[in-house]
Amino acid sequence: MASATASISSHSIALRDLKAARIGAVRQQVAVPAAAPKGQRARAVRPLCAAEPSRKPVSASAASAPVAPVEEEASAAASVDYEALALELVDASPLEIMDRALDMFGSEIAIAFSGAEDVALIEYAKLTGRPFRVFSLDTGRLNPETYQLFDKVEKHYGIHIEYMFPEASEVQDLVRTKGLFSFYEDGHQECCRVRKVRPLRRALKGLKAWITGQRKDQSPGTRASIPVVQVDPSFEGLDGGAGSLIKWNPVANVDGKDIWTFLRTMDVPVNTLHAQGYVSIGCEPCTRPVLPGQHEREGRWWWEDATAKECGLHKGNIDKEGQTPKVGVNGNGSAEASAPDIFQSQAIVNLTRPGIENLLRLENRAEPWLAVLYAPWCPYCQAMEASYVELAEQLSGSGIKVAKFRADGEQKSFAQAELQLQSFPTILLFPDRTVKPIKYPSEKRDVQSLLAFVNTLR
Repeated sequence: MASATASISSHSIALRDLKAARIGAVRQQVAVPAAAPKGQRARAVRPLCAAEPSRKPVSASAASAPVAPVEEEASAAASVDYEALALELVDASPLEIMDRALDMFGSEIAIAFSGAEDVALIEYAKLTGRPFRVFSLDTGRLNPETYQLFDKVEKHYGIHIEYMFPEASEVQDLVRTKGLFSFYEDGHQECCRVRKVRPLRRALKGLKAWITGQRKDQSPGTRASIPVVQVDPSFEGLDGGAGSLIKWNPVANVDGKDIWTFLRTMDVPVNTLHAQGYVSIGCEPCTRPVLPGQHEREGRWWWEDATAKECGLHKGNIDKEGQTPKVGVNGNGSAEASAPDIFQSQAIVNLTRPGIENLLRLENRAEPWLAVLYAPWCPYCQAMEASYVELAEQLSGSGIKVAKFRADGEQKSFAQAELQLQSFPTILLFPDRTVKPIKYPSEKRDVQSLLAFVNTLR
């Protein structure tokens, strides 16, 4: 993957920014604009006027920093082959991609900031030396720590974040009709549509391009094919109609660990929730810390299937069945045939469909069995592979058989009906004298937690 770290060379940058020299280099020299006067936050470009989509864009002369005329920007952007540009930039650093985006769109592009590690986008924008805009969706249900980060970021960079809010009447109708926590019962999509998707749609109607912090490694089956730049397949921009909005994903090819190396090196303010085990951060009722052996996205909407962990903001990047053969899972959760198998160990029995059916029918088993229902493409399964293999080796010769059953694809409906499968991975204990298997209830998948479960019921 592309490196998330870069250095810049310029006589006008501050000493702190020179820390980037420790972790790479980019080709372009940049200069940081002068800091805002004390007590006053800079506004490099005009405010987001998304609530008034019919309003004409102001000319570039209205901005506090020089940018290309709006007419020239529109003409240049319209003539670009974005698929070819994405291929051209596939190995570019996030700083190079950010610089290209801001250069092409000037005041008609903005960074979408969620209050998590995507603060890296703001740091990259600052390092380009170009004026930039930042907007955020305030759902009304964010953590206090996220609001505190918004304030720190505004002060640190001398900017104003342009907040977008849901329509009060829509929130009122939803809560009065279905209550405050209906998403735990019938899914999060309706609440996200009211509190996030519709406000985002209004925001984007005031722009010609936007910048997101999407990464390919963030979510199973939904983000594995994200390009660094694309024509937005879901939302419309300022000019209206299909193809009127461009979406930039500068860190699409970056590993999460590299993002954090960059943030620490540049001493960027971050959400204090990260220090409490939170990785992916959204609204307070739908976000929790991840546990040992869990993928970062498992802290979001944990009561739903792994392939449903999207709120709708990036639905155009969700892979559909038959459309993205390179991806390990399609929209229905069936696995790609070429996905390499996992849980490879001589201590783990590979159960076939007849084998696990026979295990289900037995009333008196000679010995208890522990089995994981898995899909090899699922990052949550991949994350627990090492602990499960270690557990199997510890239990070898103890009188407990440890097994695996691949439960995706054609086996998924059977596993849902007969094996209590709701999401991957699912762990079952088949006791020696009980017909019905017992489902492991916790999401702690470290060796000690799994061993305690087995020893309690053996």
